[in-house]
Amino acid sequence: MGDGVAETQQFYTRWAGLYDALASHTPGIGGLRERAITRLAPARGDTVVEMGCGTGANFPYLRERVGSEGTVVGVDLTGGMLAEARARIEREGWENVHVVAGDAARPPVADADAVFASFVSGMLADPAAAVDTWADLVDEGGRLGLLDLARSTRPVGRSLNVLFAGLVFAGLPSKRRADAAEAPRLLDNRVVAAQQALRERCTDVHYSTHALGFARLAAGTVE
Repeated sequence: MGDGVAETQQFYTRWAGLYDALASHTPGIGGLRERAITRLAPARGDTVVEMGCGTGANFPYLRERVGSEGTVVGVDLTGGMLAEARARIEREGWENVHVVAGDAARPPVADADAVFASFVSGMLADPAAAVDTWADLVDEGGRLGLLDLARSTRPVGRSLNVLFAGLVFAGLPSKRRADAAEAPRLLDNRVVAAQQALRERCTDVHYSTHALGFARLAAGTVE
């Protein structure tokens, strides 16, 4: 295991509880997650794989869409995040929601009807390749959806980009001085690459921005 991966796992395990609170209770986040899952539009009975599921904040919305006859599988690399996700599953008594340890870029699953990832693209070294892998996983006719955060290009949001950049830096496992300037640009580039890859692999793509332009949502059907 590389030092960078180990550092990331340790960081997110240490802050898993705080991350879960922010992921579940930040004002407006629930509506954004619900909108994203609605756009993904999995059918009842489908198997949906969430890449980089974190603490499972999307599980309630995914399970509601696929119903008790469907299956939700969360993939995450971090033990602390998976522990929080398993605790959520146990509290709710969900028998059709499961989590598995694995790299979202090389998911340990064979197939799915839909793949979803939220706030993950910016963490991947090669997000376009990961999106291609996810599209291959669902194959033709499957659904693919992304929800990402990046600096806003809207006039109303640009004034807050400096604050957003500070939050991005605070969320980095490693706090090198050079990262303060580089991290927001790298995040933007990775999100753009992931969303472009989705457009290239999918038809009927619906793209929109939310939360003053900081949230970017795209979903489509794999060709």
